[in-house]
Amino acid sequence: MKNKIPLIIAAVCGLVAVVLINSYLSQQRQEAMRQAQMQTRRAAQEDLVRVLVAKNDIVQGKIVEEKDLKQEAVPKEYLQPKAATSLERVVGKITIASIAKGEQILLSKLALPGETGSLANRTPAGKRAITVPVDNIAGISGLLKPGDYVDVLSKIPTPVTGPDGKQQMQLTTMPLFQNVLVLAVGSDVGGGAQTKEKGASTVTLALGPQEASLISFVQEQGKIQLLLRSPTDTQVQQIPPANWETLFAYLYPDMVKKAQMEALQPKQKPKEPPKVEIYRGLNKEEVILTK
Repeated sequence: MKNKIPLIIAAVCGLVAVVLINSYLSQQRQEAMRQAQMQTRRAAQEDLVRVLVAKNDIVQGKIVEEKDLKQEAVPKEYLQPKAATSLERVVGKITIASIAKGEQILLSKLALPGETGSLANRTPAGKRAITVPVDNIAGISGLLKPGDYVDVLSKIPTPVTGPDGKQQMQLTTMPLFQNVLVLAVGSDVGGGAQTKEKGASTVTLALGPQEASLISFVQEQGKIQLLLRSPTDTQVQQIPPANWETLFAYLYPDMVKKAQMEALQPKQKPKEPPKVEIYRGLNKEEVILTK
């Protein structure tokens, strides 16, 4: 019996080792599955876009209210062209076609109240319609249409201090306003009221009272330029003015930073050569020593 005890102990230890190994392997498999599931969920979330869909059927000609809408996350491949992602682009507009429950809200199925009528009826409450001159290139000739949203830039001369300390004028591109509604392009106000113009020289924008006053001032100083936005993009960012300094800082950040640091360092005065004083009678004379 005594001879069998070591064998029994060895068998028990072996069995315990097998159980522990199986338990460890099981935990590793579960951890690997958990990591894989987390990566799958993360990838799925990154591939999703939140869009507005109809809570219930919305009939044609109805003014859309916030209660008619809800947000849903859909894969990017199922995102419809001109699908709305922002309430401010949808609420208060009229449906020009019926929208089924669960359907993505498309901006192409919406219009401003009175869109086929006068420009005043198409101007949103709290906004002012102001017409600005834009040349064919700056106005995205032939591509811009009523109902689009744009960013407004202006190219104007601004005073800057030169290296000599004197003021001089420098051409600067100033970002003025973002996510601005286009009410009309030339005489085209949308909705078939006028034949669409190509290469129109004016664009009518919907701006707040102060914004309208500012753009009225700026257009007397320089040119207005418009940047067409995606219908699904409503983000507003802080963008610095563009001039020579910001251009070089963007293209060559390391060189500009080095130049700025060198400019801040105190300039060392050139060393004066050694001199000796020689007295001749009552007269003193300084003589520079040379090697």
